[in-house]
Amino acid sequence: MQEFTIRKNDAGQRLDRFLKKYLSKAPLSRVYTLIRKDCRINGKRCAENYMLQEGDVLSLFLTDAEITDYTAPQGKRNAKRQFSVIYEDENILIVSKPFGLLVHGDGKEKKDTLANQVIAYLIESGAYSPRAERSFTPSPVHRLDRNTTGLVVFGKSAEALRQLSAMFRSRTAVSKYYLTIVSGELKNELRLKDSLEKDEKTNTVSVLSAEEGSGKLIETIARPIAGNEAYTLIEAELVTGRSHQIRAHLKSAGHPLIGDAKYGDRRVNRFAEQNFGLSTQLLHAYRLRFNEAPPGLEYLKGKSFTSPPPPAFSAVELGLFGKEIPHEIER
Repeated sequence: MQEFTIRKNDAGQRLDRFLKKYLSKAPLSRVYTLIRKDCRINGKRCAENYMLQEGDVLSLFLTDAEITDYTAPQGKRNAKRQFSVIYEDENILIVSKPFGLLVHGDGKEKKDTLANQVIAYLIESGAYSPRAERSFTPSPVHRLDRNTTGLVVFGKSAEALRQLSAMFRSRTAVSKYYLTIVSGELKNELRLKDSLEKDEKTNTVSVLSAEEGSGKLIETIARPIAGNEAYTLIEAELVTGRSHQIRAHLKSAGHPLIGDAKYGDRRVNRFAEQNFGLSTQLLHAYRLRFNEAPPGLEYLKGKSFTSPPPPAFSAVELGLFGKEIPHEIER
C-alpha cells in the first residue's frame, strides 16, 4: 500500500484526473478499477469525481512493483540546458528558447524539449520535487514553433499555471511582441484583422478577410523599426495568438518573412540563404508585458520582460541594414 497527503499543487482536481496523471502509464481501466476497489481518501471510498482537498490522506492499495510500472520516471538532474533564464520567482519562470528546440515533444522528438530541460533545471535547483508533487508538473503557458526563438513562460505551481494560462488566453492581460524581418518596405504601422483557416493535411493556414472567412479571427499589429526599399525590421504584436499567425498574416499583407519556406518569397529566400545561411523564418519573441494580473500575481502588473535576439538574427540585421539597431519602440 502507498499512502500520502495531498499537497496544495495536487488539490482542487477530481480524483480520477489526479490518478490519470500520477499513474500515467496505467491503463484507464486499471485507474477506474482502482478507484472502485483499491483507493481510500481519509479512510473512505470516494467517487471518481471527488474533488481532492489539501490535507486529504490518499491510500492506494498497490504493490511497489505496480507503483513503479504505472508512474513516469522522475526527471533527470544535470540534463542539457540550452535555454537562458530571464526571470524567476516562486510562481513563474520566464526563459528564452533557442532556435531548433521544441517546447513540447512531438512524434519524432519526445525527450530533448524545452519543457523537459526546464523540469530538470527546477529539480536541480530544488524548486520542484516530482516525488512530493505526485501529479503536478511545471509547464509552459504558451508555445513557440521549433524555429522561433525567445520568451516562454512557465507556471511553477498549479495555481500560478491556471492563472497564467487564463491571462494568456485573454486578449488584454498580456501583450506579446515579436521581432522579424520582412520583404518590402513598410513605412507605417499596419493593423490587420482577418480570418485564419487551417489545412490539417499540409499544416498550413490561409488568411481570408473577416467577412469572407469562416475560420478563427486573427489580429496582428506590425510596426516598422528600421528598413530600406527591400527589407524592413518590424515589431509584430499578437493581439490574438494562432498557429503561424504572424507568418501568414504578413504574407497576406504583402510582406512575407524572409527565409520562410511555407509562406515566404522564393527569390528572397534564395538570397537570404546564399548570403546569410538562413533556411527558415527569422522570428524572435522578444518582449512580454503584463497589463493585468489576478490576486497572487498582482506584482506582475505593469512589468515587462525582454530577451535580446540571438546572434544569427543580429548578423542578418547588420548585413541588410549596415548597422546594429535598437529594438525598443517608444510607447
